[in-house]
Amino acid sequence: MSNEPEILIGKGKTPQSLLLKYANRHGLIAGATGTGKTISLQVLAEGFSSQGVPVFMADIKSDLSGVSMPGNLTPKLQERAKKLGVKNYSAQGFPTVFWDLFGRQGHPLRATISDMGPLLLSRLLELNDTQEGVLNIAFKLADDQGLLLLDLKDLRSLITFVGEQSKELSTTYGNITTPTVGSIQRRLLVLEQQGGENLLGEPAVDLMDFMRTDANGYGYVNVLMADKLMENPRLYATFMLWLMSELFEELPEVGDLDEPKLVFFFDEAHLLFQDAPAALLEKIEQVVRLIRSKGIGIYFISQNPLDIPEKILAQLGNRLQHALRAFTPRDQKSVRVAAETFRPNPAFDAAKAITELSVGEALISTLQEDGVPAIVERALVRPPASRIGPITADERQSIIQRSPILGKYDQLVDRESAYEQLKARANRAKPAPSRTGETAQKPAGEASGWGLPDILIGNRRRQGVLEAMAKGAARSIGNTIGREIIRGVLGSILKGK
Repeated sequence: MSNEPEILIGKGKTPQSLLLKYANRHGLIAGATGTGKTISLQVLAEGFSSQGVPVFMADIKSDLSGVSMPGNLTPKLQERAKKLGVKNYSAQGFPTVFWDLFGRQGHPLRATISDMGPLLLSRLLELNDTQEGVLNIAFKLADDQGLLLLDLKDLRSLITFVGEQSKELSTTYGNITTPTVGSIQRRLLVLEQQGGENLLGEPAVDLMDFMRTDANGYGYVNVLMADKLMENPRLYATFMLWLMSELFEELPEVGDLDEPKLVFFFDEAHLLFQDAPAALLEKIEQVVRLIRSKGIGIYFISQNPLDIPEKILAQLGNRLQHALRAFTPRDQKSVRVAAETFRPNPAFDAAKAITELSVGEALISTLQEDGVPAIVERALVRPPASRIGPITADERQSIIQRSPILGKYDQLVDRESAYEQLKARANRAKPAPSRTGETAQKPAGEASGWGLPDILIGNRRRQGVLEAMAKGAARSIGNTIGREIIRGVLGSILKGK
């Protein structure tokens, strides 16, 4: 055993522990359904929390909420704890904050349209290259004109404006066609029907709320209720990717700490990489490589190690491999790949062992004190101290009512933004109705050859209404929300896409 702070995961011939100072070197929990991945995740979450390290994880099957309540220590669990040498094993719940994009089983969790950015929105909306180009034009126009993009109605109104002014805007920003604008509007409607309006809006989540500790120094376990969210896997994957990228974008460089600032578990990781273009995969790989210097550990959970791209898999230094079945050629390849990623143990054949592991047993290899992966060990995973399985609705409500962020995100805020700004400008641009028998007067601008598009947008000679109001709005926007809207997801490293 090491003298460094560590988390006991399980025991084979020797105890298998994760050193906290290497927890930001990322990790992988893999294995077929029903082999014990969820319990391994729960054990790690408990370990990090007890060491004062906050955790964020998605509850895909509604069975991770039990981490918040003391477990039922059956004789079988107690016998296993004794066998593995778990000291002071007792029932214990851990401080938990529940989140829910739909606001039903936890605090609402939102991002603004501008924070999400055009690249991730394009992936979320499944836009083709042409449609993505028009969406980028819309964001650039919003940035140039100082229009706040906060929720879906802001984006819909902006896309409508872009369509109405397509001829004038095409000369400055590039080609815009009516069918392309219509396609984007239809995709936005689908997203709204799928619950996207719950994700996009204010108040946007403050990342620091994920990094809390309680009065006893335990790190909070942030549980995102994702059972309903998984009805739209692309929405889930896009949101989780946005969250990971925001942590990278916003947190300062801290180098290698004695323990991570936050550990981020990405369940159903195959959804992140599924159908992702090569350029996006490259940028995700860069984020995974660089985010450790921000004090963040990323742990992917997946059924198959082949779900993780090779370059990303190579960066995951801490591994728990549960059983895999080798019924098909792809299954057999998965077993070989999983075995080859471990440092061999001469005592057994890793590939054969992977197909023979029992439930709750895993091949474990973590980084040693010198930063080198340990020789793989076949081990039993320790039993959790918290409840195995979900909590009741009443227990959940009790925890939510004691939450340190109670009331902060519960009420939706709808302040003036692009929707209201564009509507007000359109109303001001309307000509006054003429009296009966009188000739309608042209707006002053039109009489001098200064048409509506020029009034709104301006030209080389004069500043338009939009530009003038944008400058005033931009001055009033705070530093956080006033960030350049076109920044988009993954910060500056994605601008080269």
